[in-house]
Amino acid sequence: MPYTNCEERGASMFKSLGRKWSEKLEFGIFTLPVLICIAVAFYIPFAMTIRYSLTKWNGIAKNPTFVGLDNFKQIFMGDTNFANSAWFTIKYAILYIVLVNVLAILLAVILDMKLRTSSWLRAAFFIPYILSLVIVGFIWKFIFMQGFESLGESTGWGIFNLSWLGEPGLAFISILLVSIWQSIGFYLVIYIAGLQSVPGDLKEAATVDGAGPVRRFFSITLPLLAPSITISVFMALTNSIKVFDVILSLTGGGPGGTTYSIAYDIYRDTFQNNLYGYGTAKALILFVAVLFVTIIQLTIFKRREVEA
Repeated sequence: MPYTNCEERGASMFKSLGRKWSEKLEFGIFTLPVLICIAVAFYIPFAMTIRYSLTKWNGIAKNPTFVGLDNFKQIFMGDTNFANSAWFTIKYAILYIVLVNVLAILLAVILDMKLRTSSWLRAAFFIPYILSLVIVGFIWKFIFMQGFESLGESTGWGIFNLSWLGEPGLAFISILLVSIWQSIGFYLVIYIAGLQSVPGDLKEAATVDGAGPVRRFFSITLPLLAPSITISVFMALTNSIKVFDVILSLTGGGPGGTTYSIAYDIYRDTFQNNLYGYGTAKALILFVAVLFVTIIQLTIFKRREVEA
């Protein structure tokens, strides 16, 4: 009898091990195509990016010339265009993140009220987000150049006679306004979803305790919007740091290169000046910067979510 029990236990253990190995094999068979696709689409190009960033290459020559860290030295020590584009991107990112989130929260609070036209207004704000920023840039370029001229002649207001795309400060404001106008509907949807998840009992209890609308918003609604704020700030941060298409279609980097972002500077060096190795080095720096800032932002906001 003891030998029989041992044999039965051994057989059951063998079957369980065989079942586990078969499950692992099945899991590997189903995930292998996905891993191959990820490697082909991301890891292999990323490894090639690191390789080309250490070379001098015009995109045509068969064998790139290895230059080591010379590209990075030139970028950080002697490239004024990169420094100016980095400063432009930082200013744009800070203002875009703050303005688009503040405006989206205010609009979400208004549209979350029981208004007759709230559904239509939500659709009206979201429709521009469906359009490509390249198309939006060309549309607003026509508005700034010809539409404002007609409005200035008909109304006599001096604001329409300003050179919105011809002066550096106004061109920066134009890019910022167009970007916010196009994307605010996306963040609006996120905040409306967050507002609808706020328990109504808490608001009613605060009202009974004598809290006004402003106090209820800052004490109850805003802290409970922390997950939505984290998502929206993360999306706004990544989108603003790699801003490119609206600049390409609206100002083309002008006037005089004052609206170059880092992404546009990479495009200009790589595809217009045929400095593929140099441009790849800039792209790698941008990737590391976005990764570093994103990790810091998510860490800080996730910690505040837990505290809230």
